[in-house]
Amino acid sequence: MLSKDRSTFVCSSCGYESPRWLGRCPGCGEWNTLVEDVETRGTGNPTSGGRPPVSISSVDASPEDRLPTGSPEFDRVLGGGIVPGSLVLVGGDPGIGKSTLLLQVSIRAAAGGRVLYVTGEESATQVRMRADRLGLPARPSPALPPDLFVMADTDITRIEAQISETDPVLVVVDSIQTVFDPGLSSAPGSVAQVRQCAAAFLRLSKERGIPVFLIGHVTKGGDIAGPRVLEHVVDTVLYFEGERYQAYRILRAVKNRFGSTNEIGIFEMRGDGLKDVANPSGVFLEERSRDGIGSVVAPCVEGTRPLLVEVQALVTPAVFGVARRTAIGVDHNRVCLIAAVLEKRAGLNLASQDIYVKVAGGLEAVEPAADLAVAVAVASSLRNRPVPGDAVMMGEVGLGGEVRAAGKAGLRVSEAVRLGFRRIVLPAGDLPSIEDVASLEKHGAVLAGARTVAEALDAAGL
Repeated sequence: MLSKDRSTFVCSSCGYESPRWLGRCPGCGEWNTLVEDVETRGTGNPTSGGRPPVSISSVDASPEDRLPTGSPEFDRVLGGGIVPGSLVLVGGDPGIGKSTLLLQVSIRAAAGGRVLYVTGEESATQVRMRADRLGLPARPSPALPPDLFVMADTDITRIEAQISETDPVLVVVDSIQTVFDPGLSSAPGSVAQVRQCAAAFLRLSKERGIPVFLIGHVTKGGDIAGPRVLEHVVDTVLYFEGERYQAYRILRAVKNRFGSTNEIGIFEMRGDGLKDVANPSGVFLEERSRDGIGSVVAPCVEGTRPLLVEVQALVTPAVFGVARRTAIGVDHNRVCLIAAVLEKRAGLNLASQDIYVKVAGGLEAVEPAADLAVAVAVASSLRNRPVPGDAVMMGEVGLGGEVRAAGKAGLRVSEAVRLGFRRIVLPAGDLPSIEDVASLEKHGAVLAGARTVAEALDAAGL
């Protein structure tokens, strides 16, 4: 078999290939991102091997048994557990807890068979030390069989050989940027190496039916480092989010071929590892001051889960003449839009006021249903009047000042009532969709429908 070298220039941001160096990438528009990539290609018979096509009616459509991770939050994000033969990419900021999470999953999965944990950034001793710090049993014990194998290597050929020899039920690679193919002359972490190694793990997972988890580094912009094809080739892409100095972490799926991408998992980082947060609404609201000025609770929905978050607003006179709009956890442009609507449609004088809006607890309220809570919080701070502590606000605010339907209103209302909130201000268009109103009223709940922002402010006592 003949082989030849091919030199190309590949964009490290988007994977665009060019036969010559360019200052600006035509694919993504970034500057100075094209790096030389020399790869050796072999010539072979493209017609040999492969699998013949089959009729779709003869394909087995029965659902495959999923491997539980031992973490209900992780299972929720994956769509019910780990799918055999799936390739999952987990990204996140350094120190956020990616390795900790997958080490815990590996130890739990080892109770049902052999697990291979490949580490390219740490030694086997360091992995064992982390397991000891987390209080995880890393030695033979009746509670956990000694079937977790740690391999400190970065050569893809040796890793493939070890997978064939070990025949594990799960493989974890920490991280994909450290693994290299000795057949390529480029350095580990380069576009060609990441693409080639990811393809090798994809082939292994599909041919042998072994689920493989790849840990990926992220860039300064928060995207997973390496070519964009890395995210396309895997079955599932998970992002581990959260502030490093806060205890709570959010696992979010941005791509999932086996489940919904709207689900999130919430964890708490403790000294003994990551723990599932079973009741996140109660946790994020436990430090909230009832009847606080500029504080409003908004019932959001992530996938199938209702989640109550606290929206805080601070309105103060602008000192330097030009009013500022600052937002954390909500979209900055939506805050500016809501402020304009409040001034035009509700008569609030906000042009000379600085507005600061934040979602407490490090969460993000990105859905439009949180608009009304932001509007009421801003009005509460401006007028220096508290919103009743047992009230929640939900609804999208339109440019005409109207309050639009939030969607899944029954789910939001039920969660709010379950946590003790009794005054529910919601879009008037959502009232007919609320089922079992009599049962809600029996618990003391009062539903107030609002057609405009002004009506919502009146319902909130502002």
